[in-house]
Amino acid sequence: MTHTLALIPARGGSKGIPRKNIRNFAGYPLIAWSIAAAKQSQLVTRVIVSTDDEEIASVAREFGAETPFLRPAKFAEDNTTDLPVFEHALGWLAEHENYHPEIVVQLRPTSSIRPRGLVDDAIQVLLDHKDADSVRGVVSAGQNPHKMWRISGENGPMKNLLDVPGITEPYNAPRQILPPIYWQTGHIDAIRAETITKGGSMSGGVIYPIIIDSRYTVDIDNLQDWARYEHLVSTGELDMVTPGKTRRPMPSTIKLVLCDFDGVITDNRVWTDQDGHETVVASRADSMRVKQMREIGIDVMILSSEVNSVVSARAKKMGVDAVHGVGLQDKGRAMRDILAEKNIKAEEAVFVGNDWNDLPCFEIAGWAVAVADAYPEVLRAADHVLTKAGGHGAVRELCDLILKARA
Repeated sequence: MTHTLALIPARGGSKGIPRKNIRNFAGYPLIAWSIAAAKQSQLVTRVIVSTDDEEIASVAREFGAETPFLRPAKFAEDNTTDLPVFEHALGWLAEHENYHPEIVVQLRPTSSIRPRGLVDDAIQVLLDHKDADSVRGVVSAGQNPHKMWRISGENGPMKNLLDVPGITEPYNAPRQILPPIYWQTGHIDAIRAETITKGGSMSGGVIYPIIIDSRYTVDIDNLQDWARYEHLVSTGELDMVTPGKTRRPMPSTIKLVLCDFDGVITDNRVWTDQDGHETVVASRADSMRVKQMREIGIDVMILSSEVNSVVSARAKKMGVDAVHGVGLQDKGRAMRDILAEKNIKAEEAVFVGNDWNDLPCFEIAGWAVAVADAYPEVLRAADHVLTKAGGHGAVRELCDLILKARA
């Protein structure tokens, strides 16, 4: 058996997004996504996180990776390259454990969205090509460098960046006849260990490609990237490795949408006056699509453990039915009763929630949906995460999604 080590570098001193490696990304610490990719591989035999930070090490262990050492601070600086990090890890393992893997796989936490099978496919390319020093993930380049230029000084003429044999003016040529160009990503590098230990290189001279669908292109450098890619994950449209359960797509047949009240219809806050009367905040937009949903055969209801009459008042205003006062522990049973009464199959129902007491309904529903500000355990369990928070048009967003899919 080939000994293959997945090594995940994760230093603690990130400047762009502080503590990004353990920051919550779509319900899980960012590093958990790379650990999952390694753990779910059939060809990886060991998973280690190289970090200088004990908190990161603790989170890594929680999700199944080893942390047999802490990386020295001199190998965890802003300008530290990959090579000394991997030389240190392989050197430490050789000295302290007499462990000598034949293949090393690098999985960068910031390229967290990976298609299923990518890790094994990359390793297999390396195994199939004895001349290969490494395999590197690439995607089709978004911009063609044959149409790029160099400028000679402030007032000088331009010179095209690349020439193409047989094409006199590649910058004037149709894109279709130009050579295909690929951009390297941070998804995966599979490297022969001796390329690092003996060759002093993270790639060597013979590098084979593993071509990745460009939809999975992710490199999280700032909070704008974070929000954009988190939304990509939350839609459930990509068949990707996840630390938790596989997100299911929207059912082809939907007959019922059940919404929690507090934190979904409302923003989860409440104002209470001196007499105990409560007031909540909701979005008028949530009721705008209810009639259209009914026109295509989809009912919308509220299911809440809340006993306050504000639930029925808001439901009446929205034009929907409400079942409330069911108790924190009984929402799953209440949902089954509703489905039985309406003769609707569980797989034809959608449930929208935000807190732990909604999880029994998530297990029943054919599609489990969380509002954007749901609690982490709910985000993890959801098939789809909305971009809107509870009380800020989340139900309207869901209705729009369903209506668009049915159009």
